[in-house]
Amino acid sequence: MILFITITTFVCIMFGVLGVYWLMFRPPSAATERLKRMGDGGGGAVAPAPTAIIEDSPVSAFAERVAEPLSRIAPPSAAEARKLQKLLMHAGYRSPSAAVVYRAVQLLSLAFFPAIVALACAVMGRPLSSAAFWILAAFVVGFALPRYALRRMIKSRQLRLQWGLADALDLLVVSIEAGLGLNAALIRVGEELKEVHPDICDELVITNMEIRVGRDRAESLRNLAERTGVEDLRSLCGMLIQADRFGTSIARAVRVYADSLRTKRRQRAEQAAQKAAVKLLFPLACFLFPVLFIVLLGPAFINLMDTFANM
Repeated sequence: MILFITITTFVCIMFGVLGVYWLMFRPPSAATERLKRMGDGGGGAVAPAPTAIIEDSPVSAFAERVAEPLSRIAPPSAAEARKLQKLLMHAGYRSPSAAVVYRAVQLLSLAFFPAIVALACAVMGRPLSSAAFWILAAFVVGFALPRYALRRMIKSRQLRLQWGLADALDLLVVSIEAGLGLNAALIRVGEELKEVHPDICDELVITNMEIRVGRDRAESLRNLAERTGVEDLRSLCGMLIQADRFGTSIARAVRVYADSLRTKRRQRAEQAAQKAAVKLLFPLACFLFPVLFIVLLGPAFINLMDTFANM
């Protein structure tokens, strides 16, 4: 039985390596080469699309090749693809190939963890029932790990955006009150906060670029709220859209919102400080108090044991 598991694991790993090698280094077909030559030798130059400006990295190309069979077998629905693309934008991955890379990571995770666990069980000589249990557990871990990592990345980035928004609004108020327009103020805030808060800086730069290429300001601000998924930024964008639509003072509106956001940030800090005492209770009860009991009551317990032994 152990020999059968070992041979089966070796064959699966060998076929997996051969499949990856074929996906990476397979020769292109004659039709693909012909279409490529026709595209290279075509007529006048055509301006590249905005998404084509981003060059594909080797990792993205490898991930696309790995995820291509999965997309053919189980193509994602349009709603699922849009939801995944939105989650990846919240995590900071705006590349067109981000969804393909994520699906490739999911596929490799589903295949890698069970293969490693099966090989380890075969080497250690585990029985078939125990090996099947651990392989199933590894499959569950490989399925849930990419989703958990994506959620953690989204939460971490949204927290960084949330904490950097108050500083960005203070600088935005100063820039607008100094006489700059909203677009110029966004550029100024992006330049000043590049080293301190790079996430909020990137989002403001993208918003300003959308406005500069001709997109409506209200639409660019809505895209900013959709890309980040932060409720404070969504409220700020709604306030700026209303102020621009009704012709009210943007500087006054941003100043009032910055004051309220500063108060909210201080309240969040106080709330986190209040939670710290409760969170420290469980490590103290599990690790510190037993050690103290052993150190303080250990010698007395040993003396009592010796006394009762001599009686």
